[in-house]
Amino acid sequence: MPQQKTSAQSSQDFVPVKEVRDGVIVLQNGGLRAILMASSLNFALKSEDEQSAFISQFQSFFNSLDFSIQIYIQSRELDIRPYIETLEEEFKRTMDDLMRIQIREYMEFIKSFVEGADIMTKQFFVVVPYSPPALSSVNTGILGALPWSQQKGASTGNSKEKNAFEEHVSQLDQRIAIVQQGLVRTGVRTVQLDTEEVIELLYKIFNPGERDKPTQMIKALN
Repeated sequence: MPQQKTSAQSSQDFVPVKEVRDGVIVLQNGGLRAILMASSLNFALKSEDEQSAFISQFQSFFNSLDFSIQIYIQSRELDIRPYIETLEEEFKRTMDDLMRIQIREYMEFIKSFVEGADIMTKQFFVVVPYSPPALSSVNTGILGALPWSQQKGASTGNSKEKNAFEEHVSQLDQRIAIVQQGLVRTGVRTVQLDTEEVIELLYKIFNPGERDKPTQMIKALN
């Protein structure tokens, strides 16, 4: 009996993302998504009146929306390597012997503490969607060059398709403004991720075993 040939499927076939253009995720079905990184606040440290006010404001924010949003929380093991590298540089620059001993002991303490405590970091994101009635898309070869970065010289479609995309993005921008204004009333600040930051986030989602790479987007909220 002849062996039946099966076509191997790439993991890209199961990814709903077609491309990332101008910081906007374009899905295979034509839908658009923008990602906002949100600041956090310590709810437990607030007084009862402040907690009640926050809950009321948050409830009002959700009730004011006429579209759905998604809140995504990413938990990662704390990566102390950048901090240790900073201490290493300080150790090399310091000429005082006592200070060098203290820095070395502090480095060892930080390493042992983090390893034993299993400290996690959390990042908060808000996904703002927009589904246009019809979005003509052009095969720009993005799926052949994951992770979702546009190739130089790739075709972006004709002017009609480009204008349609820009029109849909303007509708998405209006929703982004509504979400940002609503959240700032609750004390939560947000910043929209650009193309590079969106690609980095998607890479981390689909490669959970990888260590976090340094990023500038967290500094925007500090």
